[in-house]
Amino acid sequence: MSLIAVSASLHLLLAQLDLPSNFAFPGGARAFTGLTMLVHMFFAELFVGFAIAAPVLQAWGARTGSPRMDRLAHSMARFNVLTFSSGATFAVLFLVLLVGFYPRVTAALFTHFFYLLVIAMASMVLALWGMYTYYYKWDRYSILHKGRHAALGFTMGMFIWVWMVILTGIDTYMTTGGGPNAAEITVGNISAFGTALNGVFNPMFVEMILHRTFANLSWPAFALAAWGAFMYIRSKSEEDRAFYDWSTSVGLTWGVLFLLVQPIVGFFIAYSMKLAEPANPVDSSYPGSYERLTEGATSHLLYVNLIMVVGLFVLSNAAMYLGAGRHPDCQGRRPIQFFGLVAAVAGLYSISPLAQFPFLHMRYIMLLVMVLATAGALVIYMRGRMRFRYGSPVASYRVVLLALGVLAAVVALNMGFMKSNSRAPYTVYNQPDYTVEPESPPSGFGR
Repeated sequence: MSLIAVSASLHLLLAQLDLPSNFAFPGGARAFTGLTMLVHMFFAELFVGFAIAAPVLQAWGARTGSPRMDRLAHSMARFNVLTFSSGATFAVLFLVLLVGFYPRVTAALFTHFFYLLVIAMASMVLALWGMYTYYYKWDRYSILHKGRHAALGFTMGMFIWVWMVILTGIDTYMTTGGGPNAAEITVGNISAFGTALNGVFNPMFVEMILHRTFANLSWPAFALAAWGAFMYIRSKSEEDRAFYDWSTSVGLTWGVLFLLVQPIVGFFIAYSMKLAEPANPVDSSYPGSYERLTEGATSHLLYVNLIMVVGLFVLSNAAMYLGAGRHPDCQGRRPIQFFGLVAAVAGLYSISPLAQFPFLHMRYIMLLVMVLATAGALVIYMRGRMRFRYGSPVASYRVVLLALGVLAAVVALNMGFMKSNSRAPYTVYNQPDYTVEPESPPSGFGR
């Protein structure tokens, strides 16, 4: 009874809101809400990536005896502590905007996924406990109790991943409507746990979890490489220059490694979106989320995103080629150059007007060739890393890494925008009661 009372109180609060008919912001309420979410996602993706990577690096450093690993892990934890409030501020603002501009769908989502949202919030609290304990106990535990200290870091990464998984399930439910046989959300009582779980395990869920997990490890790694390149310029001592140069190599390696799976997982995301579309109850001729993604205005963004993804692969190969010059014998540069050229030619062919010549699926074949060639370059690069002499990278290497970090951030944010826009004009796909326009508060209370 208490849960039902909470739900009713929430609906009553939303019904009493007095919202303005017009919102003075370019693009209106939808654009402002979306921009707020994109800023939050910028910080959130970095947070998730560093929360998972920091304890892994620390444990790896403990096993190999590398003090650089420990220092880099500490820098990641420090970044999360310093920037968490920025991301959380935009998360709270986003929630306020949802309640204010979209009260009906917000209330429905909160009640439909109530139990899962409770688990998500509990996971966030535990992740924050792990983060602050991990960081502020560093000097005390990282030397004498390194195993216990790394375990604290792993709790931070595990619980923030659980939080990401649950919210991704709700997000994919909104994009697919839960699939052909899913229960619709209603502004009513709190749904059963099984009903909420069924909505989360929709046809797009597994693919999106894989995509976001790898993406949250890939673009933050590129951001790490860009950070290392920037900090190298500001460094005064030889030790710091060597550390930041080494950090660029770590970020580049991890970034490319997880980038390799992104085009493949992205293909399965689009395919699962197509399979998940139920018949439109209002207008069977209205384009579904997959058609909106691949046709019309969003399709232009999809093509732009493909160009940027090819750019990521080309820049990654260029960075590995330039970075391999730190090997005392320059060993591996020629093979990396060969694989990089193959990847560049294949990638450029996939985005050219000839992409469907000599047959329809040639674009996908060229993208696969680009991925495999980049994987070959990465193997050669990693084999030579053990003998790299860090501390004096060429200027062009640092420029490429800075461009790579910026481009990776733009790609990540653009993908989120495309996915959310594909369900328009719905906030929950195929449910006409919930649209992307500002809604009227629910009525009928107090009777």
